[in-house]
Amino acid sequence: MAPRKNAKGGGGNSSSSSSGSPTGCTSGGSSSPGARRETKQGGLKNGRKGGLSGSSFFTWFMVIALLGVWTSVAVVWFDLVDYEEVLGKLGIYDADGDGDFDVDDAKVLLGLKEKPAPKPTVPPEEADMYPWLEDQVLESPGRQNIEDEVYEQVQSLDETVYSEPGENLPQEPEGPAEELQPDDHVFVGSDADDRYEPMGTGAVHEETEDSYHIEETASPAYSQDMEDMMYEQENPDSSEPVVVDDAERTYQETDDVTYRDYDEQVYKPLQNEGTESSDHAVDNSNTILEEPHMPPAEEQQEVPPVKKKKPKLLNKFDKTIKAELDAAEKLRKRGKIEEAVNAFEELVRKYPQSPGARYGKAQCEDDLAEKRRSNEILRRAIETYQEAASLPDAPTDLVKLSLKRRSDRQQFLGHMRGSLLTLQKLVQLFPDDTALKNDLGVGYLLIGDNDSAKKVYEEVLSVTPNDGFAKVHYGFILKAQNKIAESIPYLKEGIESGDPGTDDGRFYFHLGDAMQRVGNKEAYRWYELGHQRGHFASVWQRSLYNVQGLKAQPWWTPKETGYTELVKSLERNWKLIRDEGLAAMDRTHGLFLPEDENLREKGDWSQFTLWQQGRKNENACKGAPKTCSLLDKFPETTGCRRGQIKYSIMHPGTHVWPHTGPTNCRLRMHLGLVIPKEGCKIRCANETRTWEEGKVLIFDDSFEHEVWQDAASFRLIFIVDVWHPELTPHQRRSLPAI
Repeated sequence: MAPRKNAKGGGGNSSSSSSGSPTGCTSGGSSSPGARRETKQGGLKNGRKGGLSGSSFFTWFMVIALLGVWTSVAVVWFDLVDYEEVLGKLGIYDADGDGDFDVDDAKVLLGLKEKPAPKPTVPPEEADMYPWLEDQVLESPGRQNIEDEVYEQVQSLDETVYSEPGENLPQEPEGPAEELQPDDHVFVGSDADDRYEPMGTGAVHEETEDSYHIEETASPAYSQDMEDMMYEQENPDSSEPVVVDDAERTYQETDDVTYRDYDEQVYKPLQNEGTESSDHAVDNSNTILEEPHMPPAEEQQEVPPVKKKKPKLLNKFDKTIKAELDAAEKLRKRGKIEEAVNAFEELVRKYPQSPGARYGKAQCEDDLAEKRRSNEILRRAIETYQEAASLPDAPTDLVKLSLKRRSDRQQFLGHMRGSLLTLQKLVQLFPDDTALKNDLGVGYLLIGDNDSAKKVYEEVLSVTPNDGFAKVHYGFILKAQNKIAESIPYLKEGIESGDPGTDDGRFYFHLGDAMQRVGNKEAYRWYELGHQRGHFASVWQRSLYNVQGLKAQPWWTPKETGYTELVKSLERNWKLIRDEGLAAMDRTHGLFLPEDENLREKGDWSQFTLWQQGRKNENACKGAPKTCSLLDKFPETTGCRRGQIKYSIMHPGTHVWPHTGPTNCRLRMHLGLVIPKEGCKIRCANETRTWEEGKVLIFDDSFEHEVWQDAASFRLIFIVDVWHPELTPHQRRSLPAI
């Protein structure tokens, strides 16, 4: 039994031992799938813990997005960020003038893109209402006022160099929409020499060569001639306020003659004005008496830009309200003039002691006057400029800018004597500023006080003998005083200086004229240079009041003018016209008066005027009633606001200097009445002709012409000016008188 037991036990042991492995294997095999399942499940579970499913990622994304939205809403709703302040600071880097800071501004600042010229903002609906605003954008890209530039620089966070927009050279508009209808009682010229006076039998000035005309466009932007020089000198960096007397607040009331205003638009010769040669322009290749030579290279070199001191327009108090001033100024810069006016008026109400607020209000009124073409608003602006300068703590630079602008606007309205008082006050406040003294000299010229102007320029030249602006004006005065030879070096050196205000067609004109009168053929060199610089249409055609693109030729035929009926009527009735002219010559009270425009070298030349600037002289027509009745039928001559109708008598031994008329807008007819058989001739450009009794000669007197009377008896002709045939009806109605 035992052995069996032992055997069994051994077998059991053996079996147990031997079956341990299978049993283990079986157990391992049976547990392996479960283990694999558990491992797989554990892997999935660990995967969920280690990453986000698509739905969980979307949930978190939405939470973050909503938080961002809620944060933005909270910032805006509770006004947590002052966006105006942020935008205002970025606005100083607005280099392209679009009102914000963007990629284009960065390119300009980095030198990768050229800074565009500033243009006035004109809403489309307003552009349709005021087409002249568009015209001014085309004519003068440098439209923005100097104060705009100054104010923008004051807002800058960095120190920058003060500069002004480049000056363009506008001409008289060509298209009909660019011309305005002036009132009948306003005529071109300064209030000293070109205003219209009721004509009796006195001499009528056709071309006042030696009178000074204001440089002003229809826009109230500053005349660049004056403003370019404002900060060339170092102004004293004084924080002391400048006080202007209240007695100076009635300037404009001192004048009784209106020179020009928004209601009565008057055209003036512009600096650097000239007419571009049209397709019909005369060929000058064979007409120049001497081959012109350009001035030496150094005379034509560009003057390097002068660094100008940045003006300081804010006093201590205004710096504390700078954000409010900037916000109001931003409205003005963006063309929201009415809103800007209201904003500055509110600032003036809140801070009556603020010069900056008052100055900003004046600028807005100035802009609004231009926009609405309102003299009343402009007068308010003139008064507000005075108020700004009169405040006790007004900064020096603000006083200077305010009074300069006041003077400019007074001149625009024709208040020449009021403007002169303002300029006198400026010189009193800033006695070391030669630019202001130069302006004062111009002020005297505008009222015809050449002697006072001469003293001013002598004083300037004694301190700064190389001042080109003073030189050209001093030379201008000397020539007007018939000191021809003395005037030449001043005019020549002044132009050669290249100083602001010297590159002006008038100075080329008078320099060449002076040289011609002393027999210096170098005159044509200067005429050629004036032509190349855009002041003259050609070497021969040197008028300054021009409409662009008109046919240009010295001599015309009746058929070319289109005025054949007028020519036929004149030639058919020439004896009637002659007889009334001779009768007027015989009258003891003298209807003929001597020419006194300094056009004669020698001799005796008198005129009897029936129409002037499109106005009939009723008193004169009593002396030639039939002639006047005959001409009443032809509006192309009686309505020619840039011409005259007159008798002209020239006695033996007379020579009229080579000269040009003032405008290319007219043609001139000469009807021969009493013509000696020989000795009388007229040259226009390079062609010389003679008169015939009963026949009409037609020429364009904007071309250089010259007259000789070397006969044994007097010569009598009848002069009839007519509109240039290519002028439109609108231009004929709207062109201001000359």
